[in-house]
Parts: sequence; C-alpha cells; structure tokens
Amino acid sequence: MADRAAAGEERPSRGARRRQPLLVVVLLAVSSVCALSLGTPYVPPHRLVAAVLEGDTTLAGIVVSELRVPRLLLALVAGACLGAAGLVLQEALRNPLAVPEMLGVSSGAALGVAAPLVLAFSLPAAVQPLPAIGGAALGGGLTLLVAGIGRSPSAVLLTGAAVAAALQAALLVLMVMADQLDLQLIYRYLLGSLSARTWDDVTDLWPWLLVAVPALVLCAPVLSVLRLGDEDAEALGVRAQRARLAALAIAVVLIAPVTAVCGPVAWVGFLAPHLSRWFAPAAGAVRWLPWSAAWGAVVVAVADVPARLALAPVETPAGAWTALLGVPVGVALMRSGGRRRAARHGQEATAGTREQSSELRNTASGATDEVPPTGVSRHAHRGEPGPGGPASPPLGTVGTEDVR
Repeated sequence: MADRAAAGEERPSRGARRRQPLLVVVLLAVSSVCALSLGTPYVPPHRLVAAVLEGDTTLAGIVVSELRVPRLLLALVAGACLGAAGLVLQEALRNPLAVPEMLGVSSGAALGVAAPLVLAFSLPAAVQPLPAIGGAALGGGLTLLVAGIGRSPSAVLLTGAAVAAALQAALLVLMVMADQLDLQLIYRYLLGSLSARTWDDVTDLWPWLLVAVPALVLCAPVLSVLRLGDEDAEALGVRAQRARLAALAIAVVLIAPVTAVCGPVAWVGFLAPHLSRWFAPAAGAVRWLPWSAAWGAVVVAVADVPARLALAPVETPAGAWTALLGVPVGVALMRSGGRRRAARHGQEATAGTREQSSELRNTASGATDEVPPTGVSRHAHRGEPGPGGPASPPLGTVGTEDVR
C-alpha cells in the first residue's frame, strides 16, 4: 500500500516535469507572436519573418524591427535575470519569501537611478547602470550588515524589509524635490515599464550578463549545500557567511542592470522560483535555476502584452501586471507545495510505521519457531511413542542410570 501511494505521488510530479518544457515553449511562442503582431499597426504573423529579417522599410517593418523586437528581447532578458536572482536569494537565505523587493536590492537600485535624474547629474550611457548597481549593493550590503552578516536567514529577511522601507522613504524625498516632468518619469520608472525601449537598452545589458552568468553557474552547487543549513554547510567545507555574501553579490549584478533599464519589475523573482519548484519539487537548485530563469522570461513577456494593449493607446507599466498576477499565484503555489510536502512526509511516516510493525511480527514469529512443539514435549515427558518414532526413556530413569 505504501509503495502504491508513493508511486501515485510520484506520477503527477513526473507528468508535471514532462509538461514543463512544452508549457514554457508554448507560452513563449504565443506571447512573442502577440508582442510582435498586435498593436498599431497590426502586423500579420506570416509577415513577421520578412519584417525582421529582410529589412522591411514600411511603417510596419520599422515598428517591428526597431521597437517591438528590442522590447521583447528586453522583456525576456529582464525576466530571466529577475527569476534567477529570486531563486539565488531564496536558496541562499532558505526562505521562500526572500525576494529582491524585500531585501533592499530593488529599492536601492531605484534610488541609484532616481538620484542623478533629480539632482541633474549627467552620466554617459555606458555608465548609467553603475548608480543602480551601487544602490543595489548599498541596499543588500546594509541588510546583511545590520542582520549580522547573514548569520540568521530570518533576521536577514526582516532587516531587509526595514532597509527597503528606509530606501523608499529616501526615494520619496527625492520625488518631492523633483519637478513635474522628472516626477512623471520617476513614477513610471518605479512601476517597471518597458515602454520606448530600443536596441541601445538591450546592448547595455550584455556586458553585465557576461559577468553574471558564469558566476551564476558556479554558484548553483553551493546553493544546494546552503539549503542544508549553516552547520551542515560548514561541515561540508562551505563557509556559509561568505557563500551568502557571494550569492547576494551575484543577485545584485543580475538585478541592478535590469532595474537601471526598465525599473523594478515587481514580484517576478518571487513567482518564477515557485513555478520551477512546483513542476519539479524533488529537484535541487542546479535544476531549478535554468527553469526559474525561463519562467521569469515567460512572466515578463506575458505581462507586457496586456500592459501595452489593455488600455490602448495608453500603456500601463508591466510591473503593475506582474505584481497583480504574481502575488496570488505565488501564494497559491506555496500552499500547494506545502500540502504536497506534508502528504509526502505523512506517507513516509506511515510506511516507516508499517515497516517497523512488519519487523516486530517477523521477530515474534522467529521466536515462536524456536520453541519445541507442544505435542513432542508431552510425549517425551510421558515416555510414550511420539509421532515420529519410538518413545524416549523417562527423564527420571535416565537420571538414575547416569547416577548408577
């Protein structure tokens, strides 16, 4: 029964793992076609290839190749970075609620972008991500410093919420100082928008990705060790505090350039890791990481379609849609995963109890087999012939002959 229950528990997860690649590919394909075709002007799907590859000089071709394609690529890259960064933070801190928005990383990056704009500091385009990276590093480093350099994951999360609130308060002060035009730009930026993004915005991300992606690949096995706890990680030779600081640094390099370009797209780093865990609950960080990046790209690409078309001709920020849909879906996935883990633990406990009962019954039956049969003992005691041969001499007679 326990084996059948365990097999029944494994079948849905195996089916979900098989459906995950198909679902990701379908959602990416549908959202990409919608992002490139829908809008003003409308471009039929069969003309997309010609508009992108053959250099169509019509209005539709220019809109697709110069506006919609870079916007779609930026959505995919930004979503992948945020999804991977969310998984890194959650695994490093061993908390499913550890997201960039609650650790001061996103708020620090937004403050680093808004400060030069309000204070009228002109920066070259090549170094525009640097203030965002500095702000993100400030927020994350301050969180770990106040929490005791990462000694307690729960303390890090609570401290991060306080640091994020303080950075948001500083950002509000800057917004009070801004004029009307800068205030509108900051407001739209803080909600996370992909509007009016070009190829220059996409190319500004590649140098940072060349640094972050190899570090992310090297960090994935360490995240699996940190999941065991600080004491077990130390026993395996991993210094938990340094590993946690390194994970935060990688998350900062992933989040800050994206935040500098399109603002803090909210709750993508919360939803994408939970989607990857729901489809493969028994996997580890090494397998969750690429799927978390893929789901992050799916979430942002799908959310940008209604952000651009729902209230056309007015565009709504993509971050508003990711927050609106990401929080309830993420909470539902957490509850579903908790029930699944509780059911699995209950089945394991029941199977263990049944194994112990079976061992006890086997032990008792073995002890009973060692006792001589009752009938044989009775015949031997009375000196009567037994069922298998002549009678044995009485015990008293044997004893007398031995004495004599």
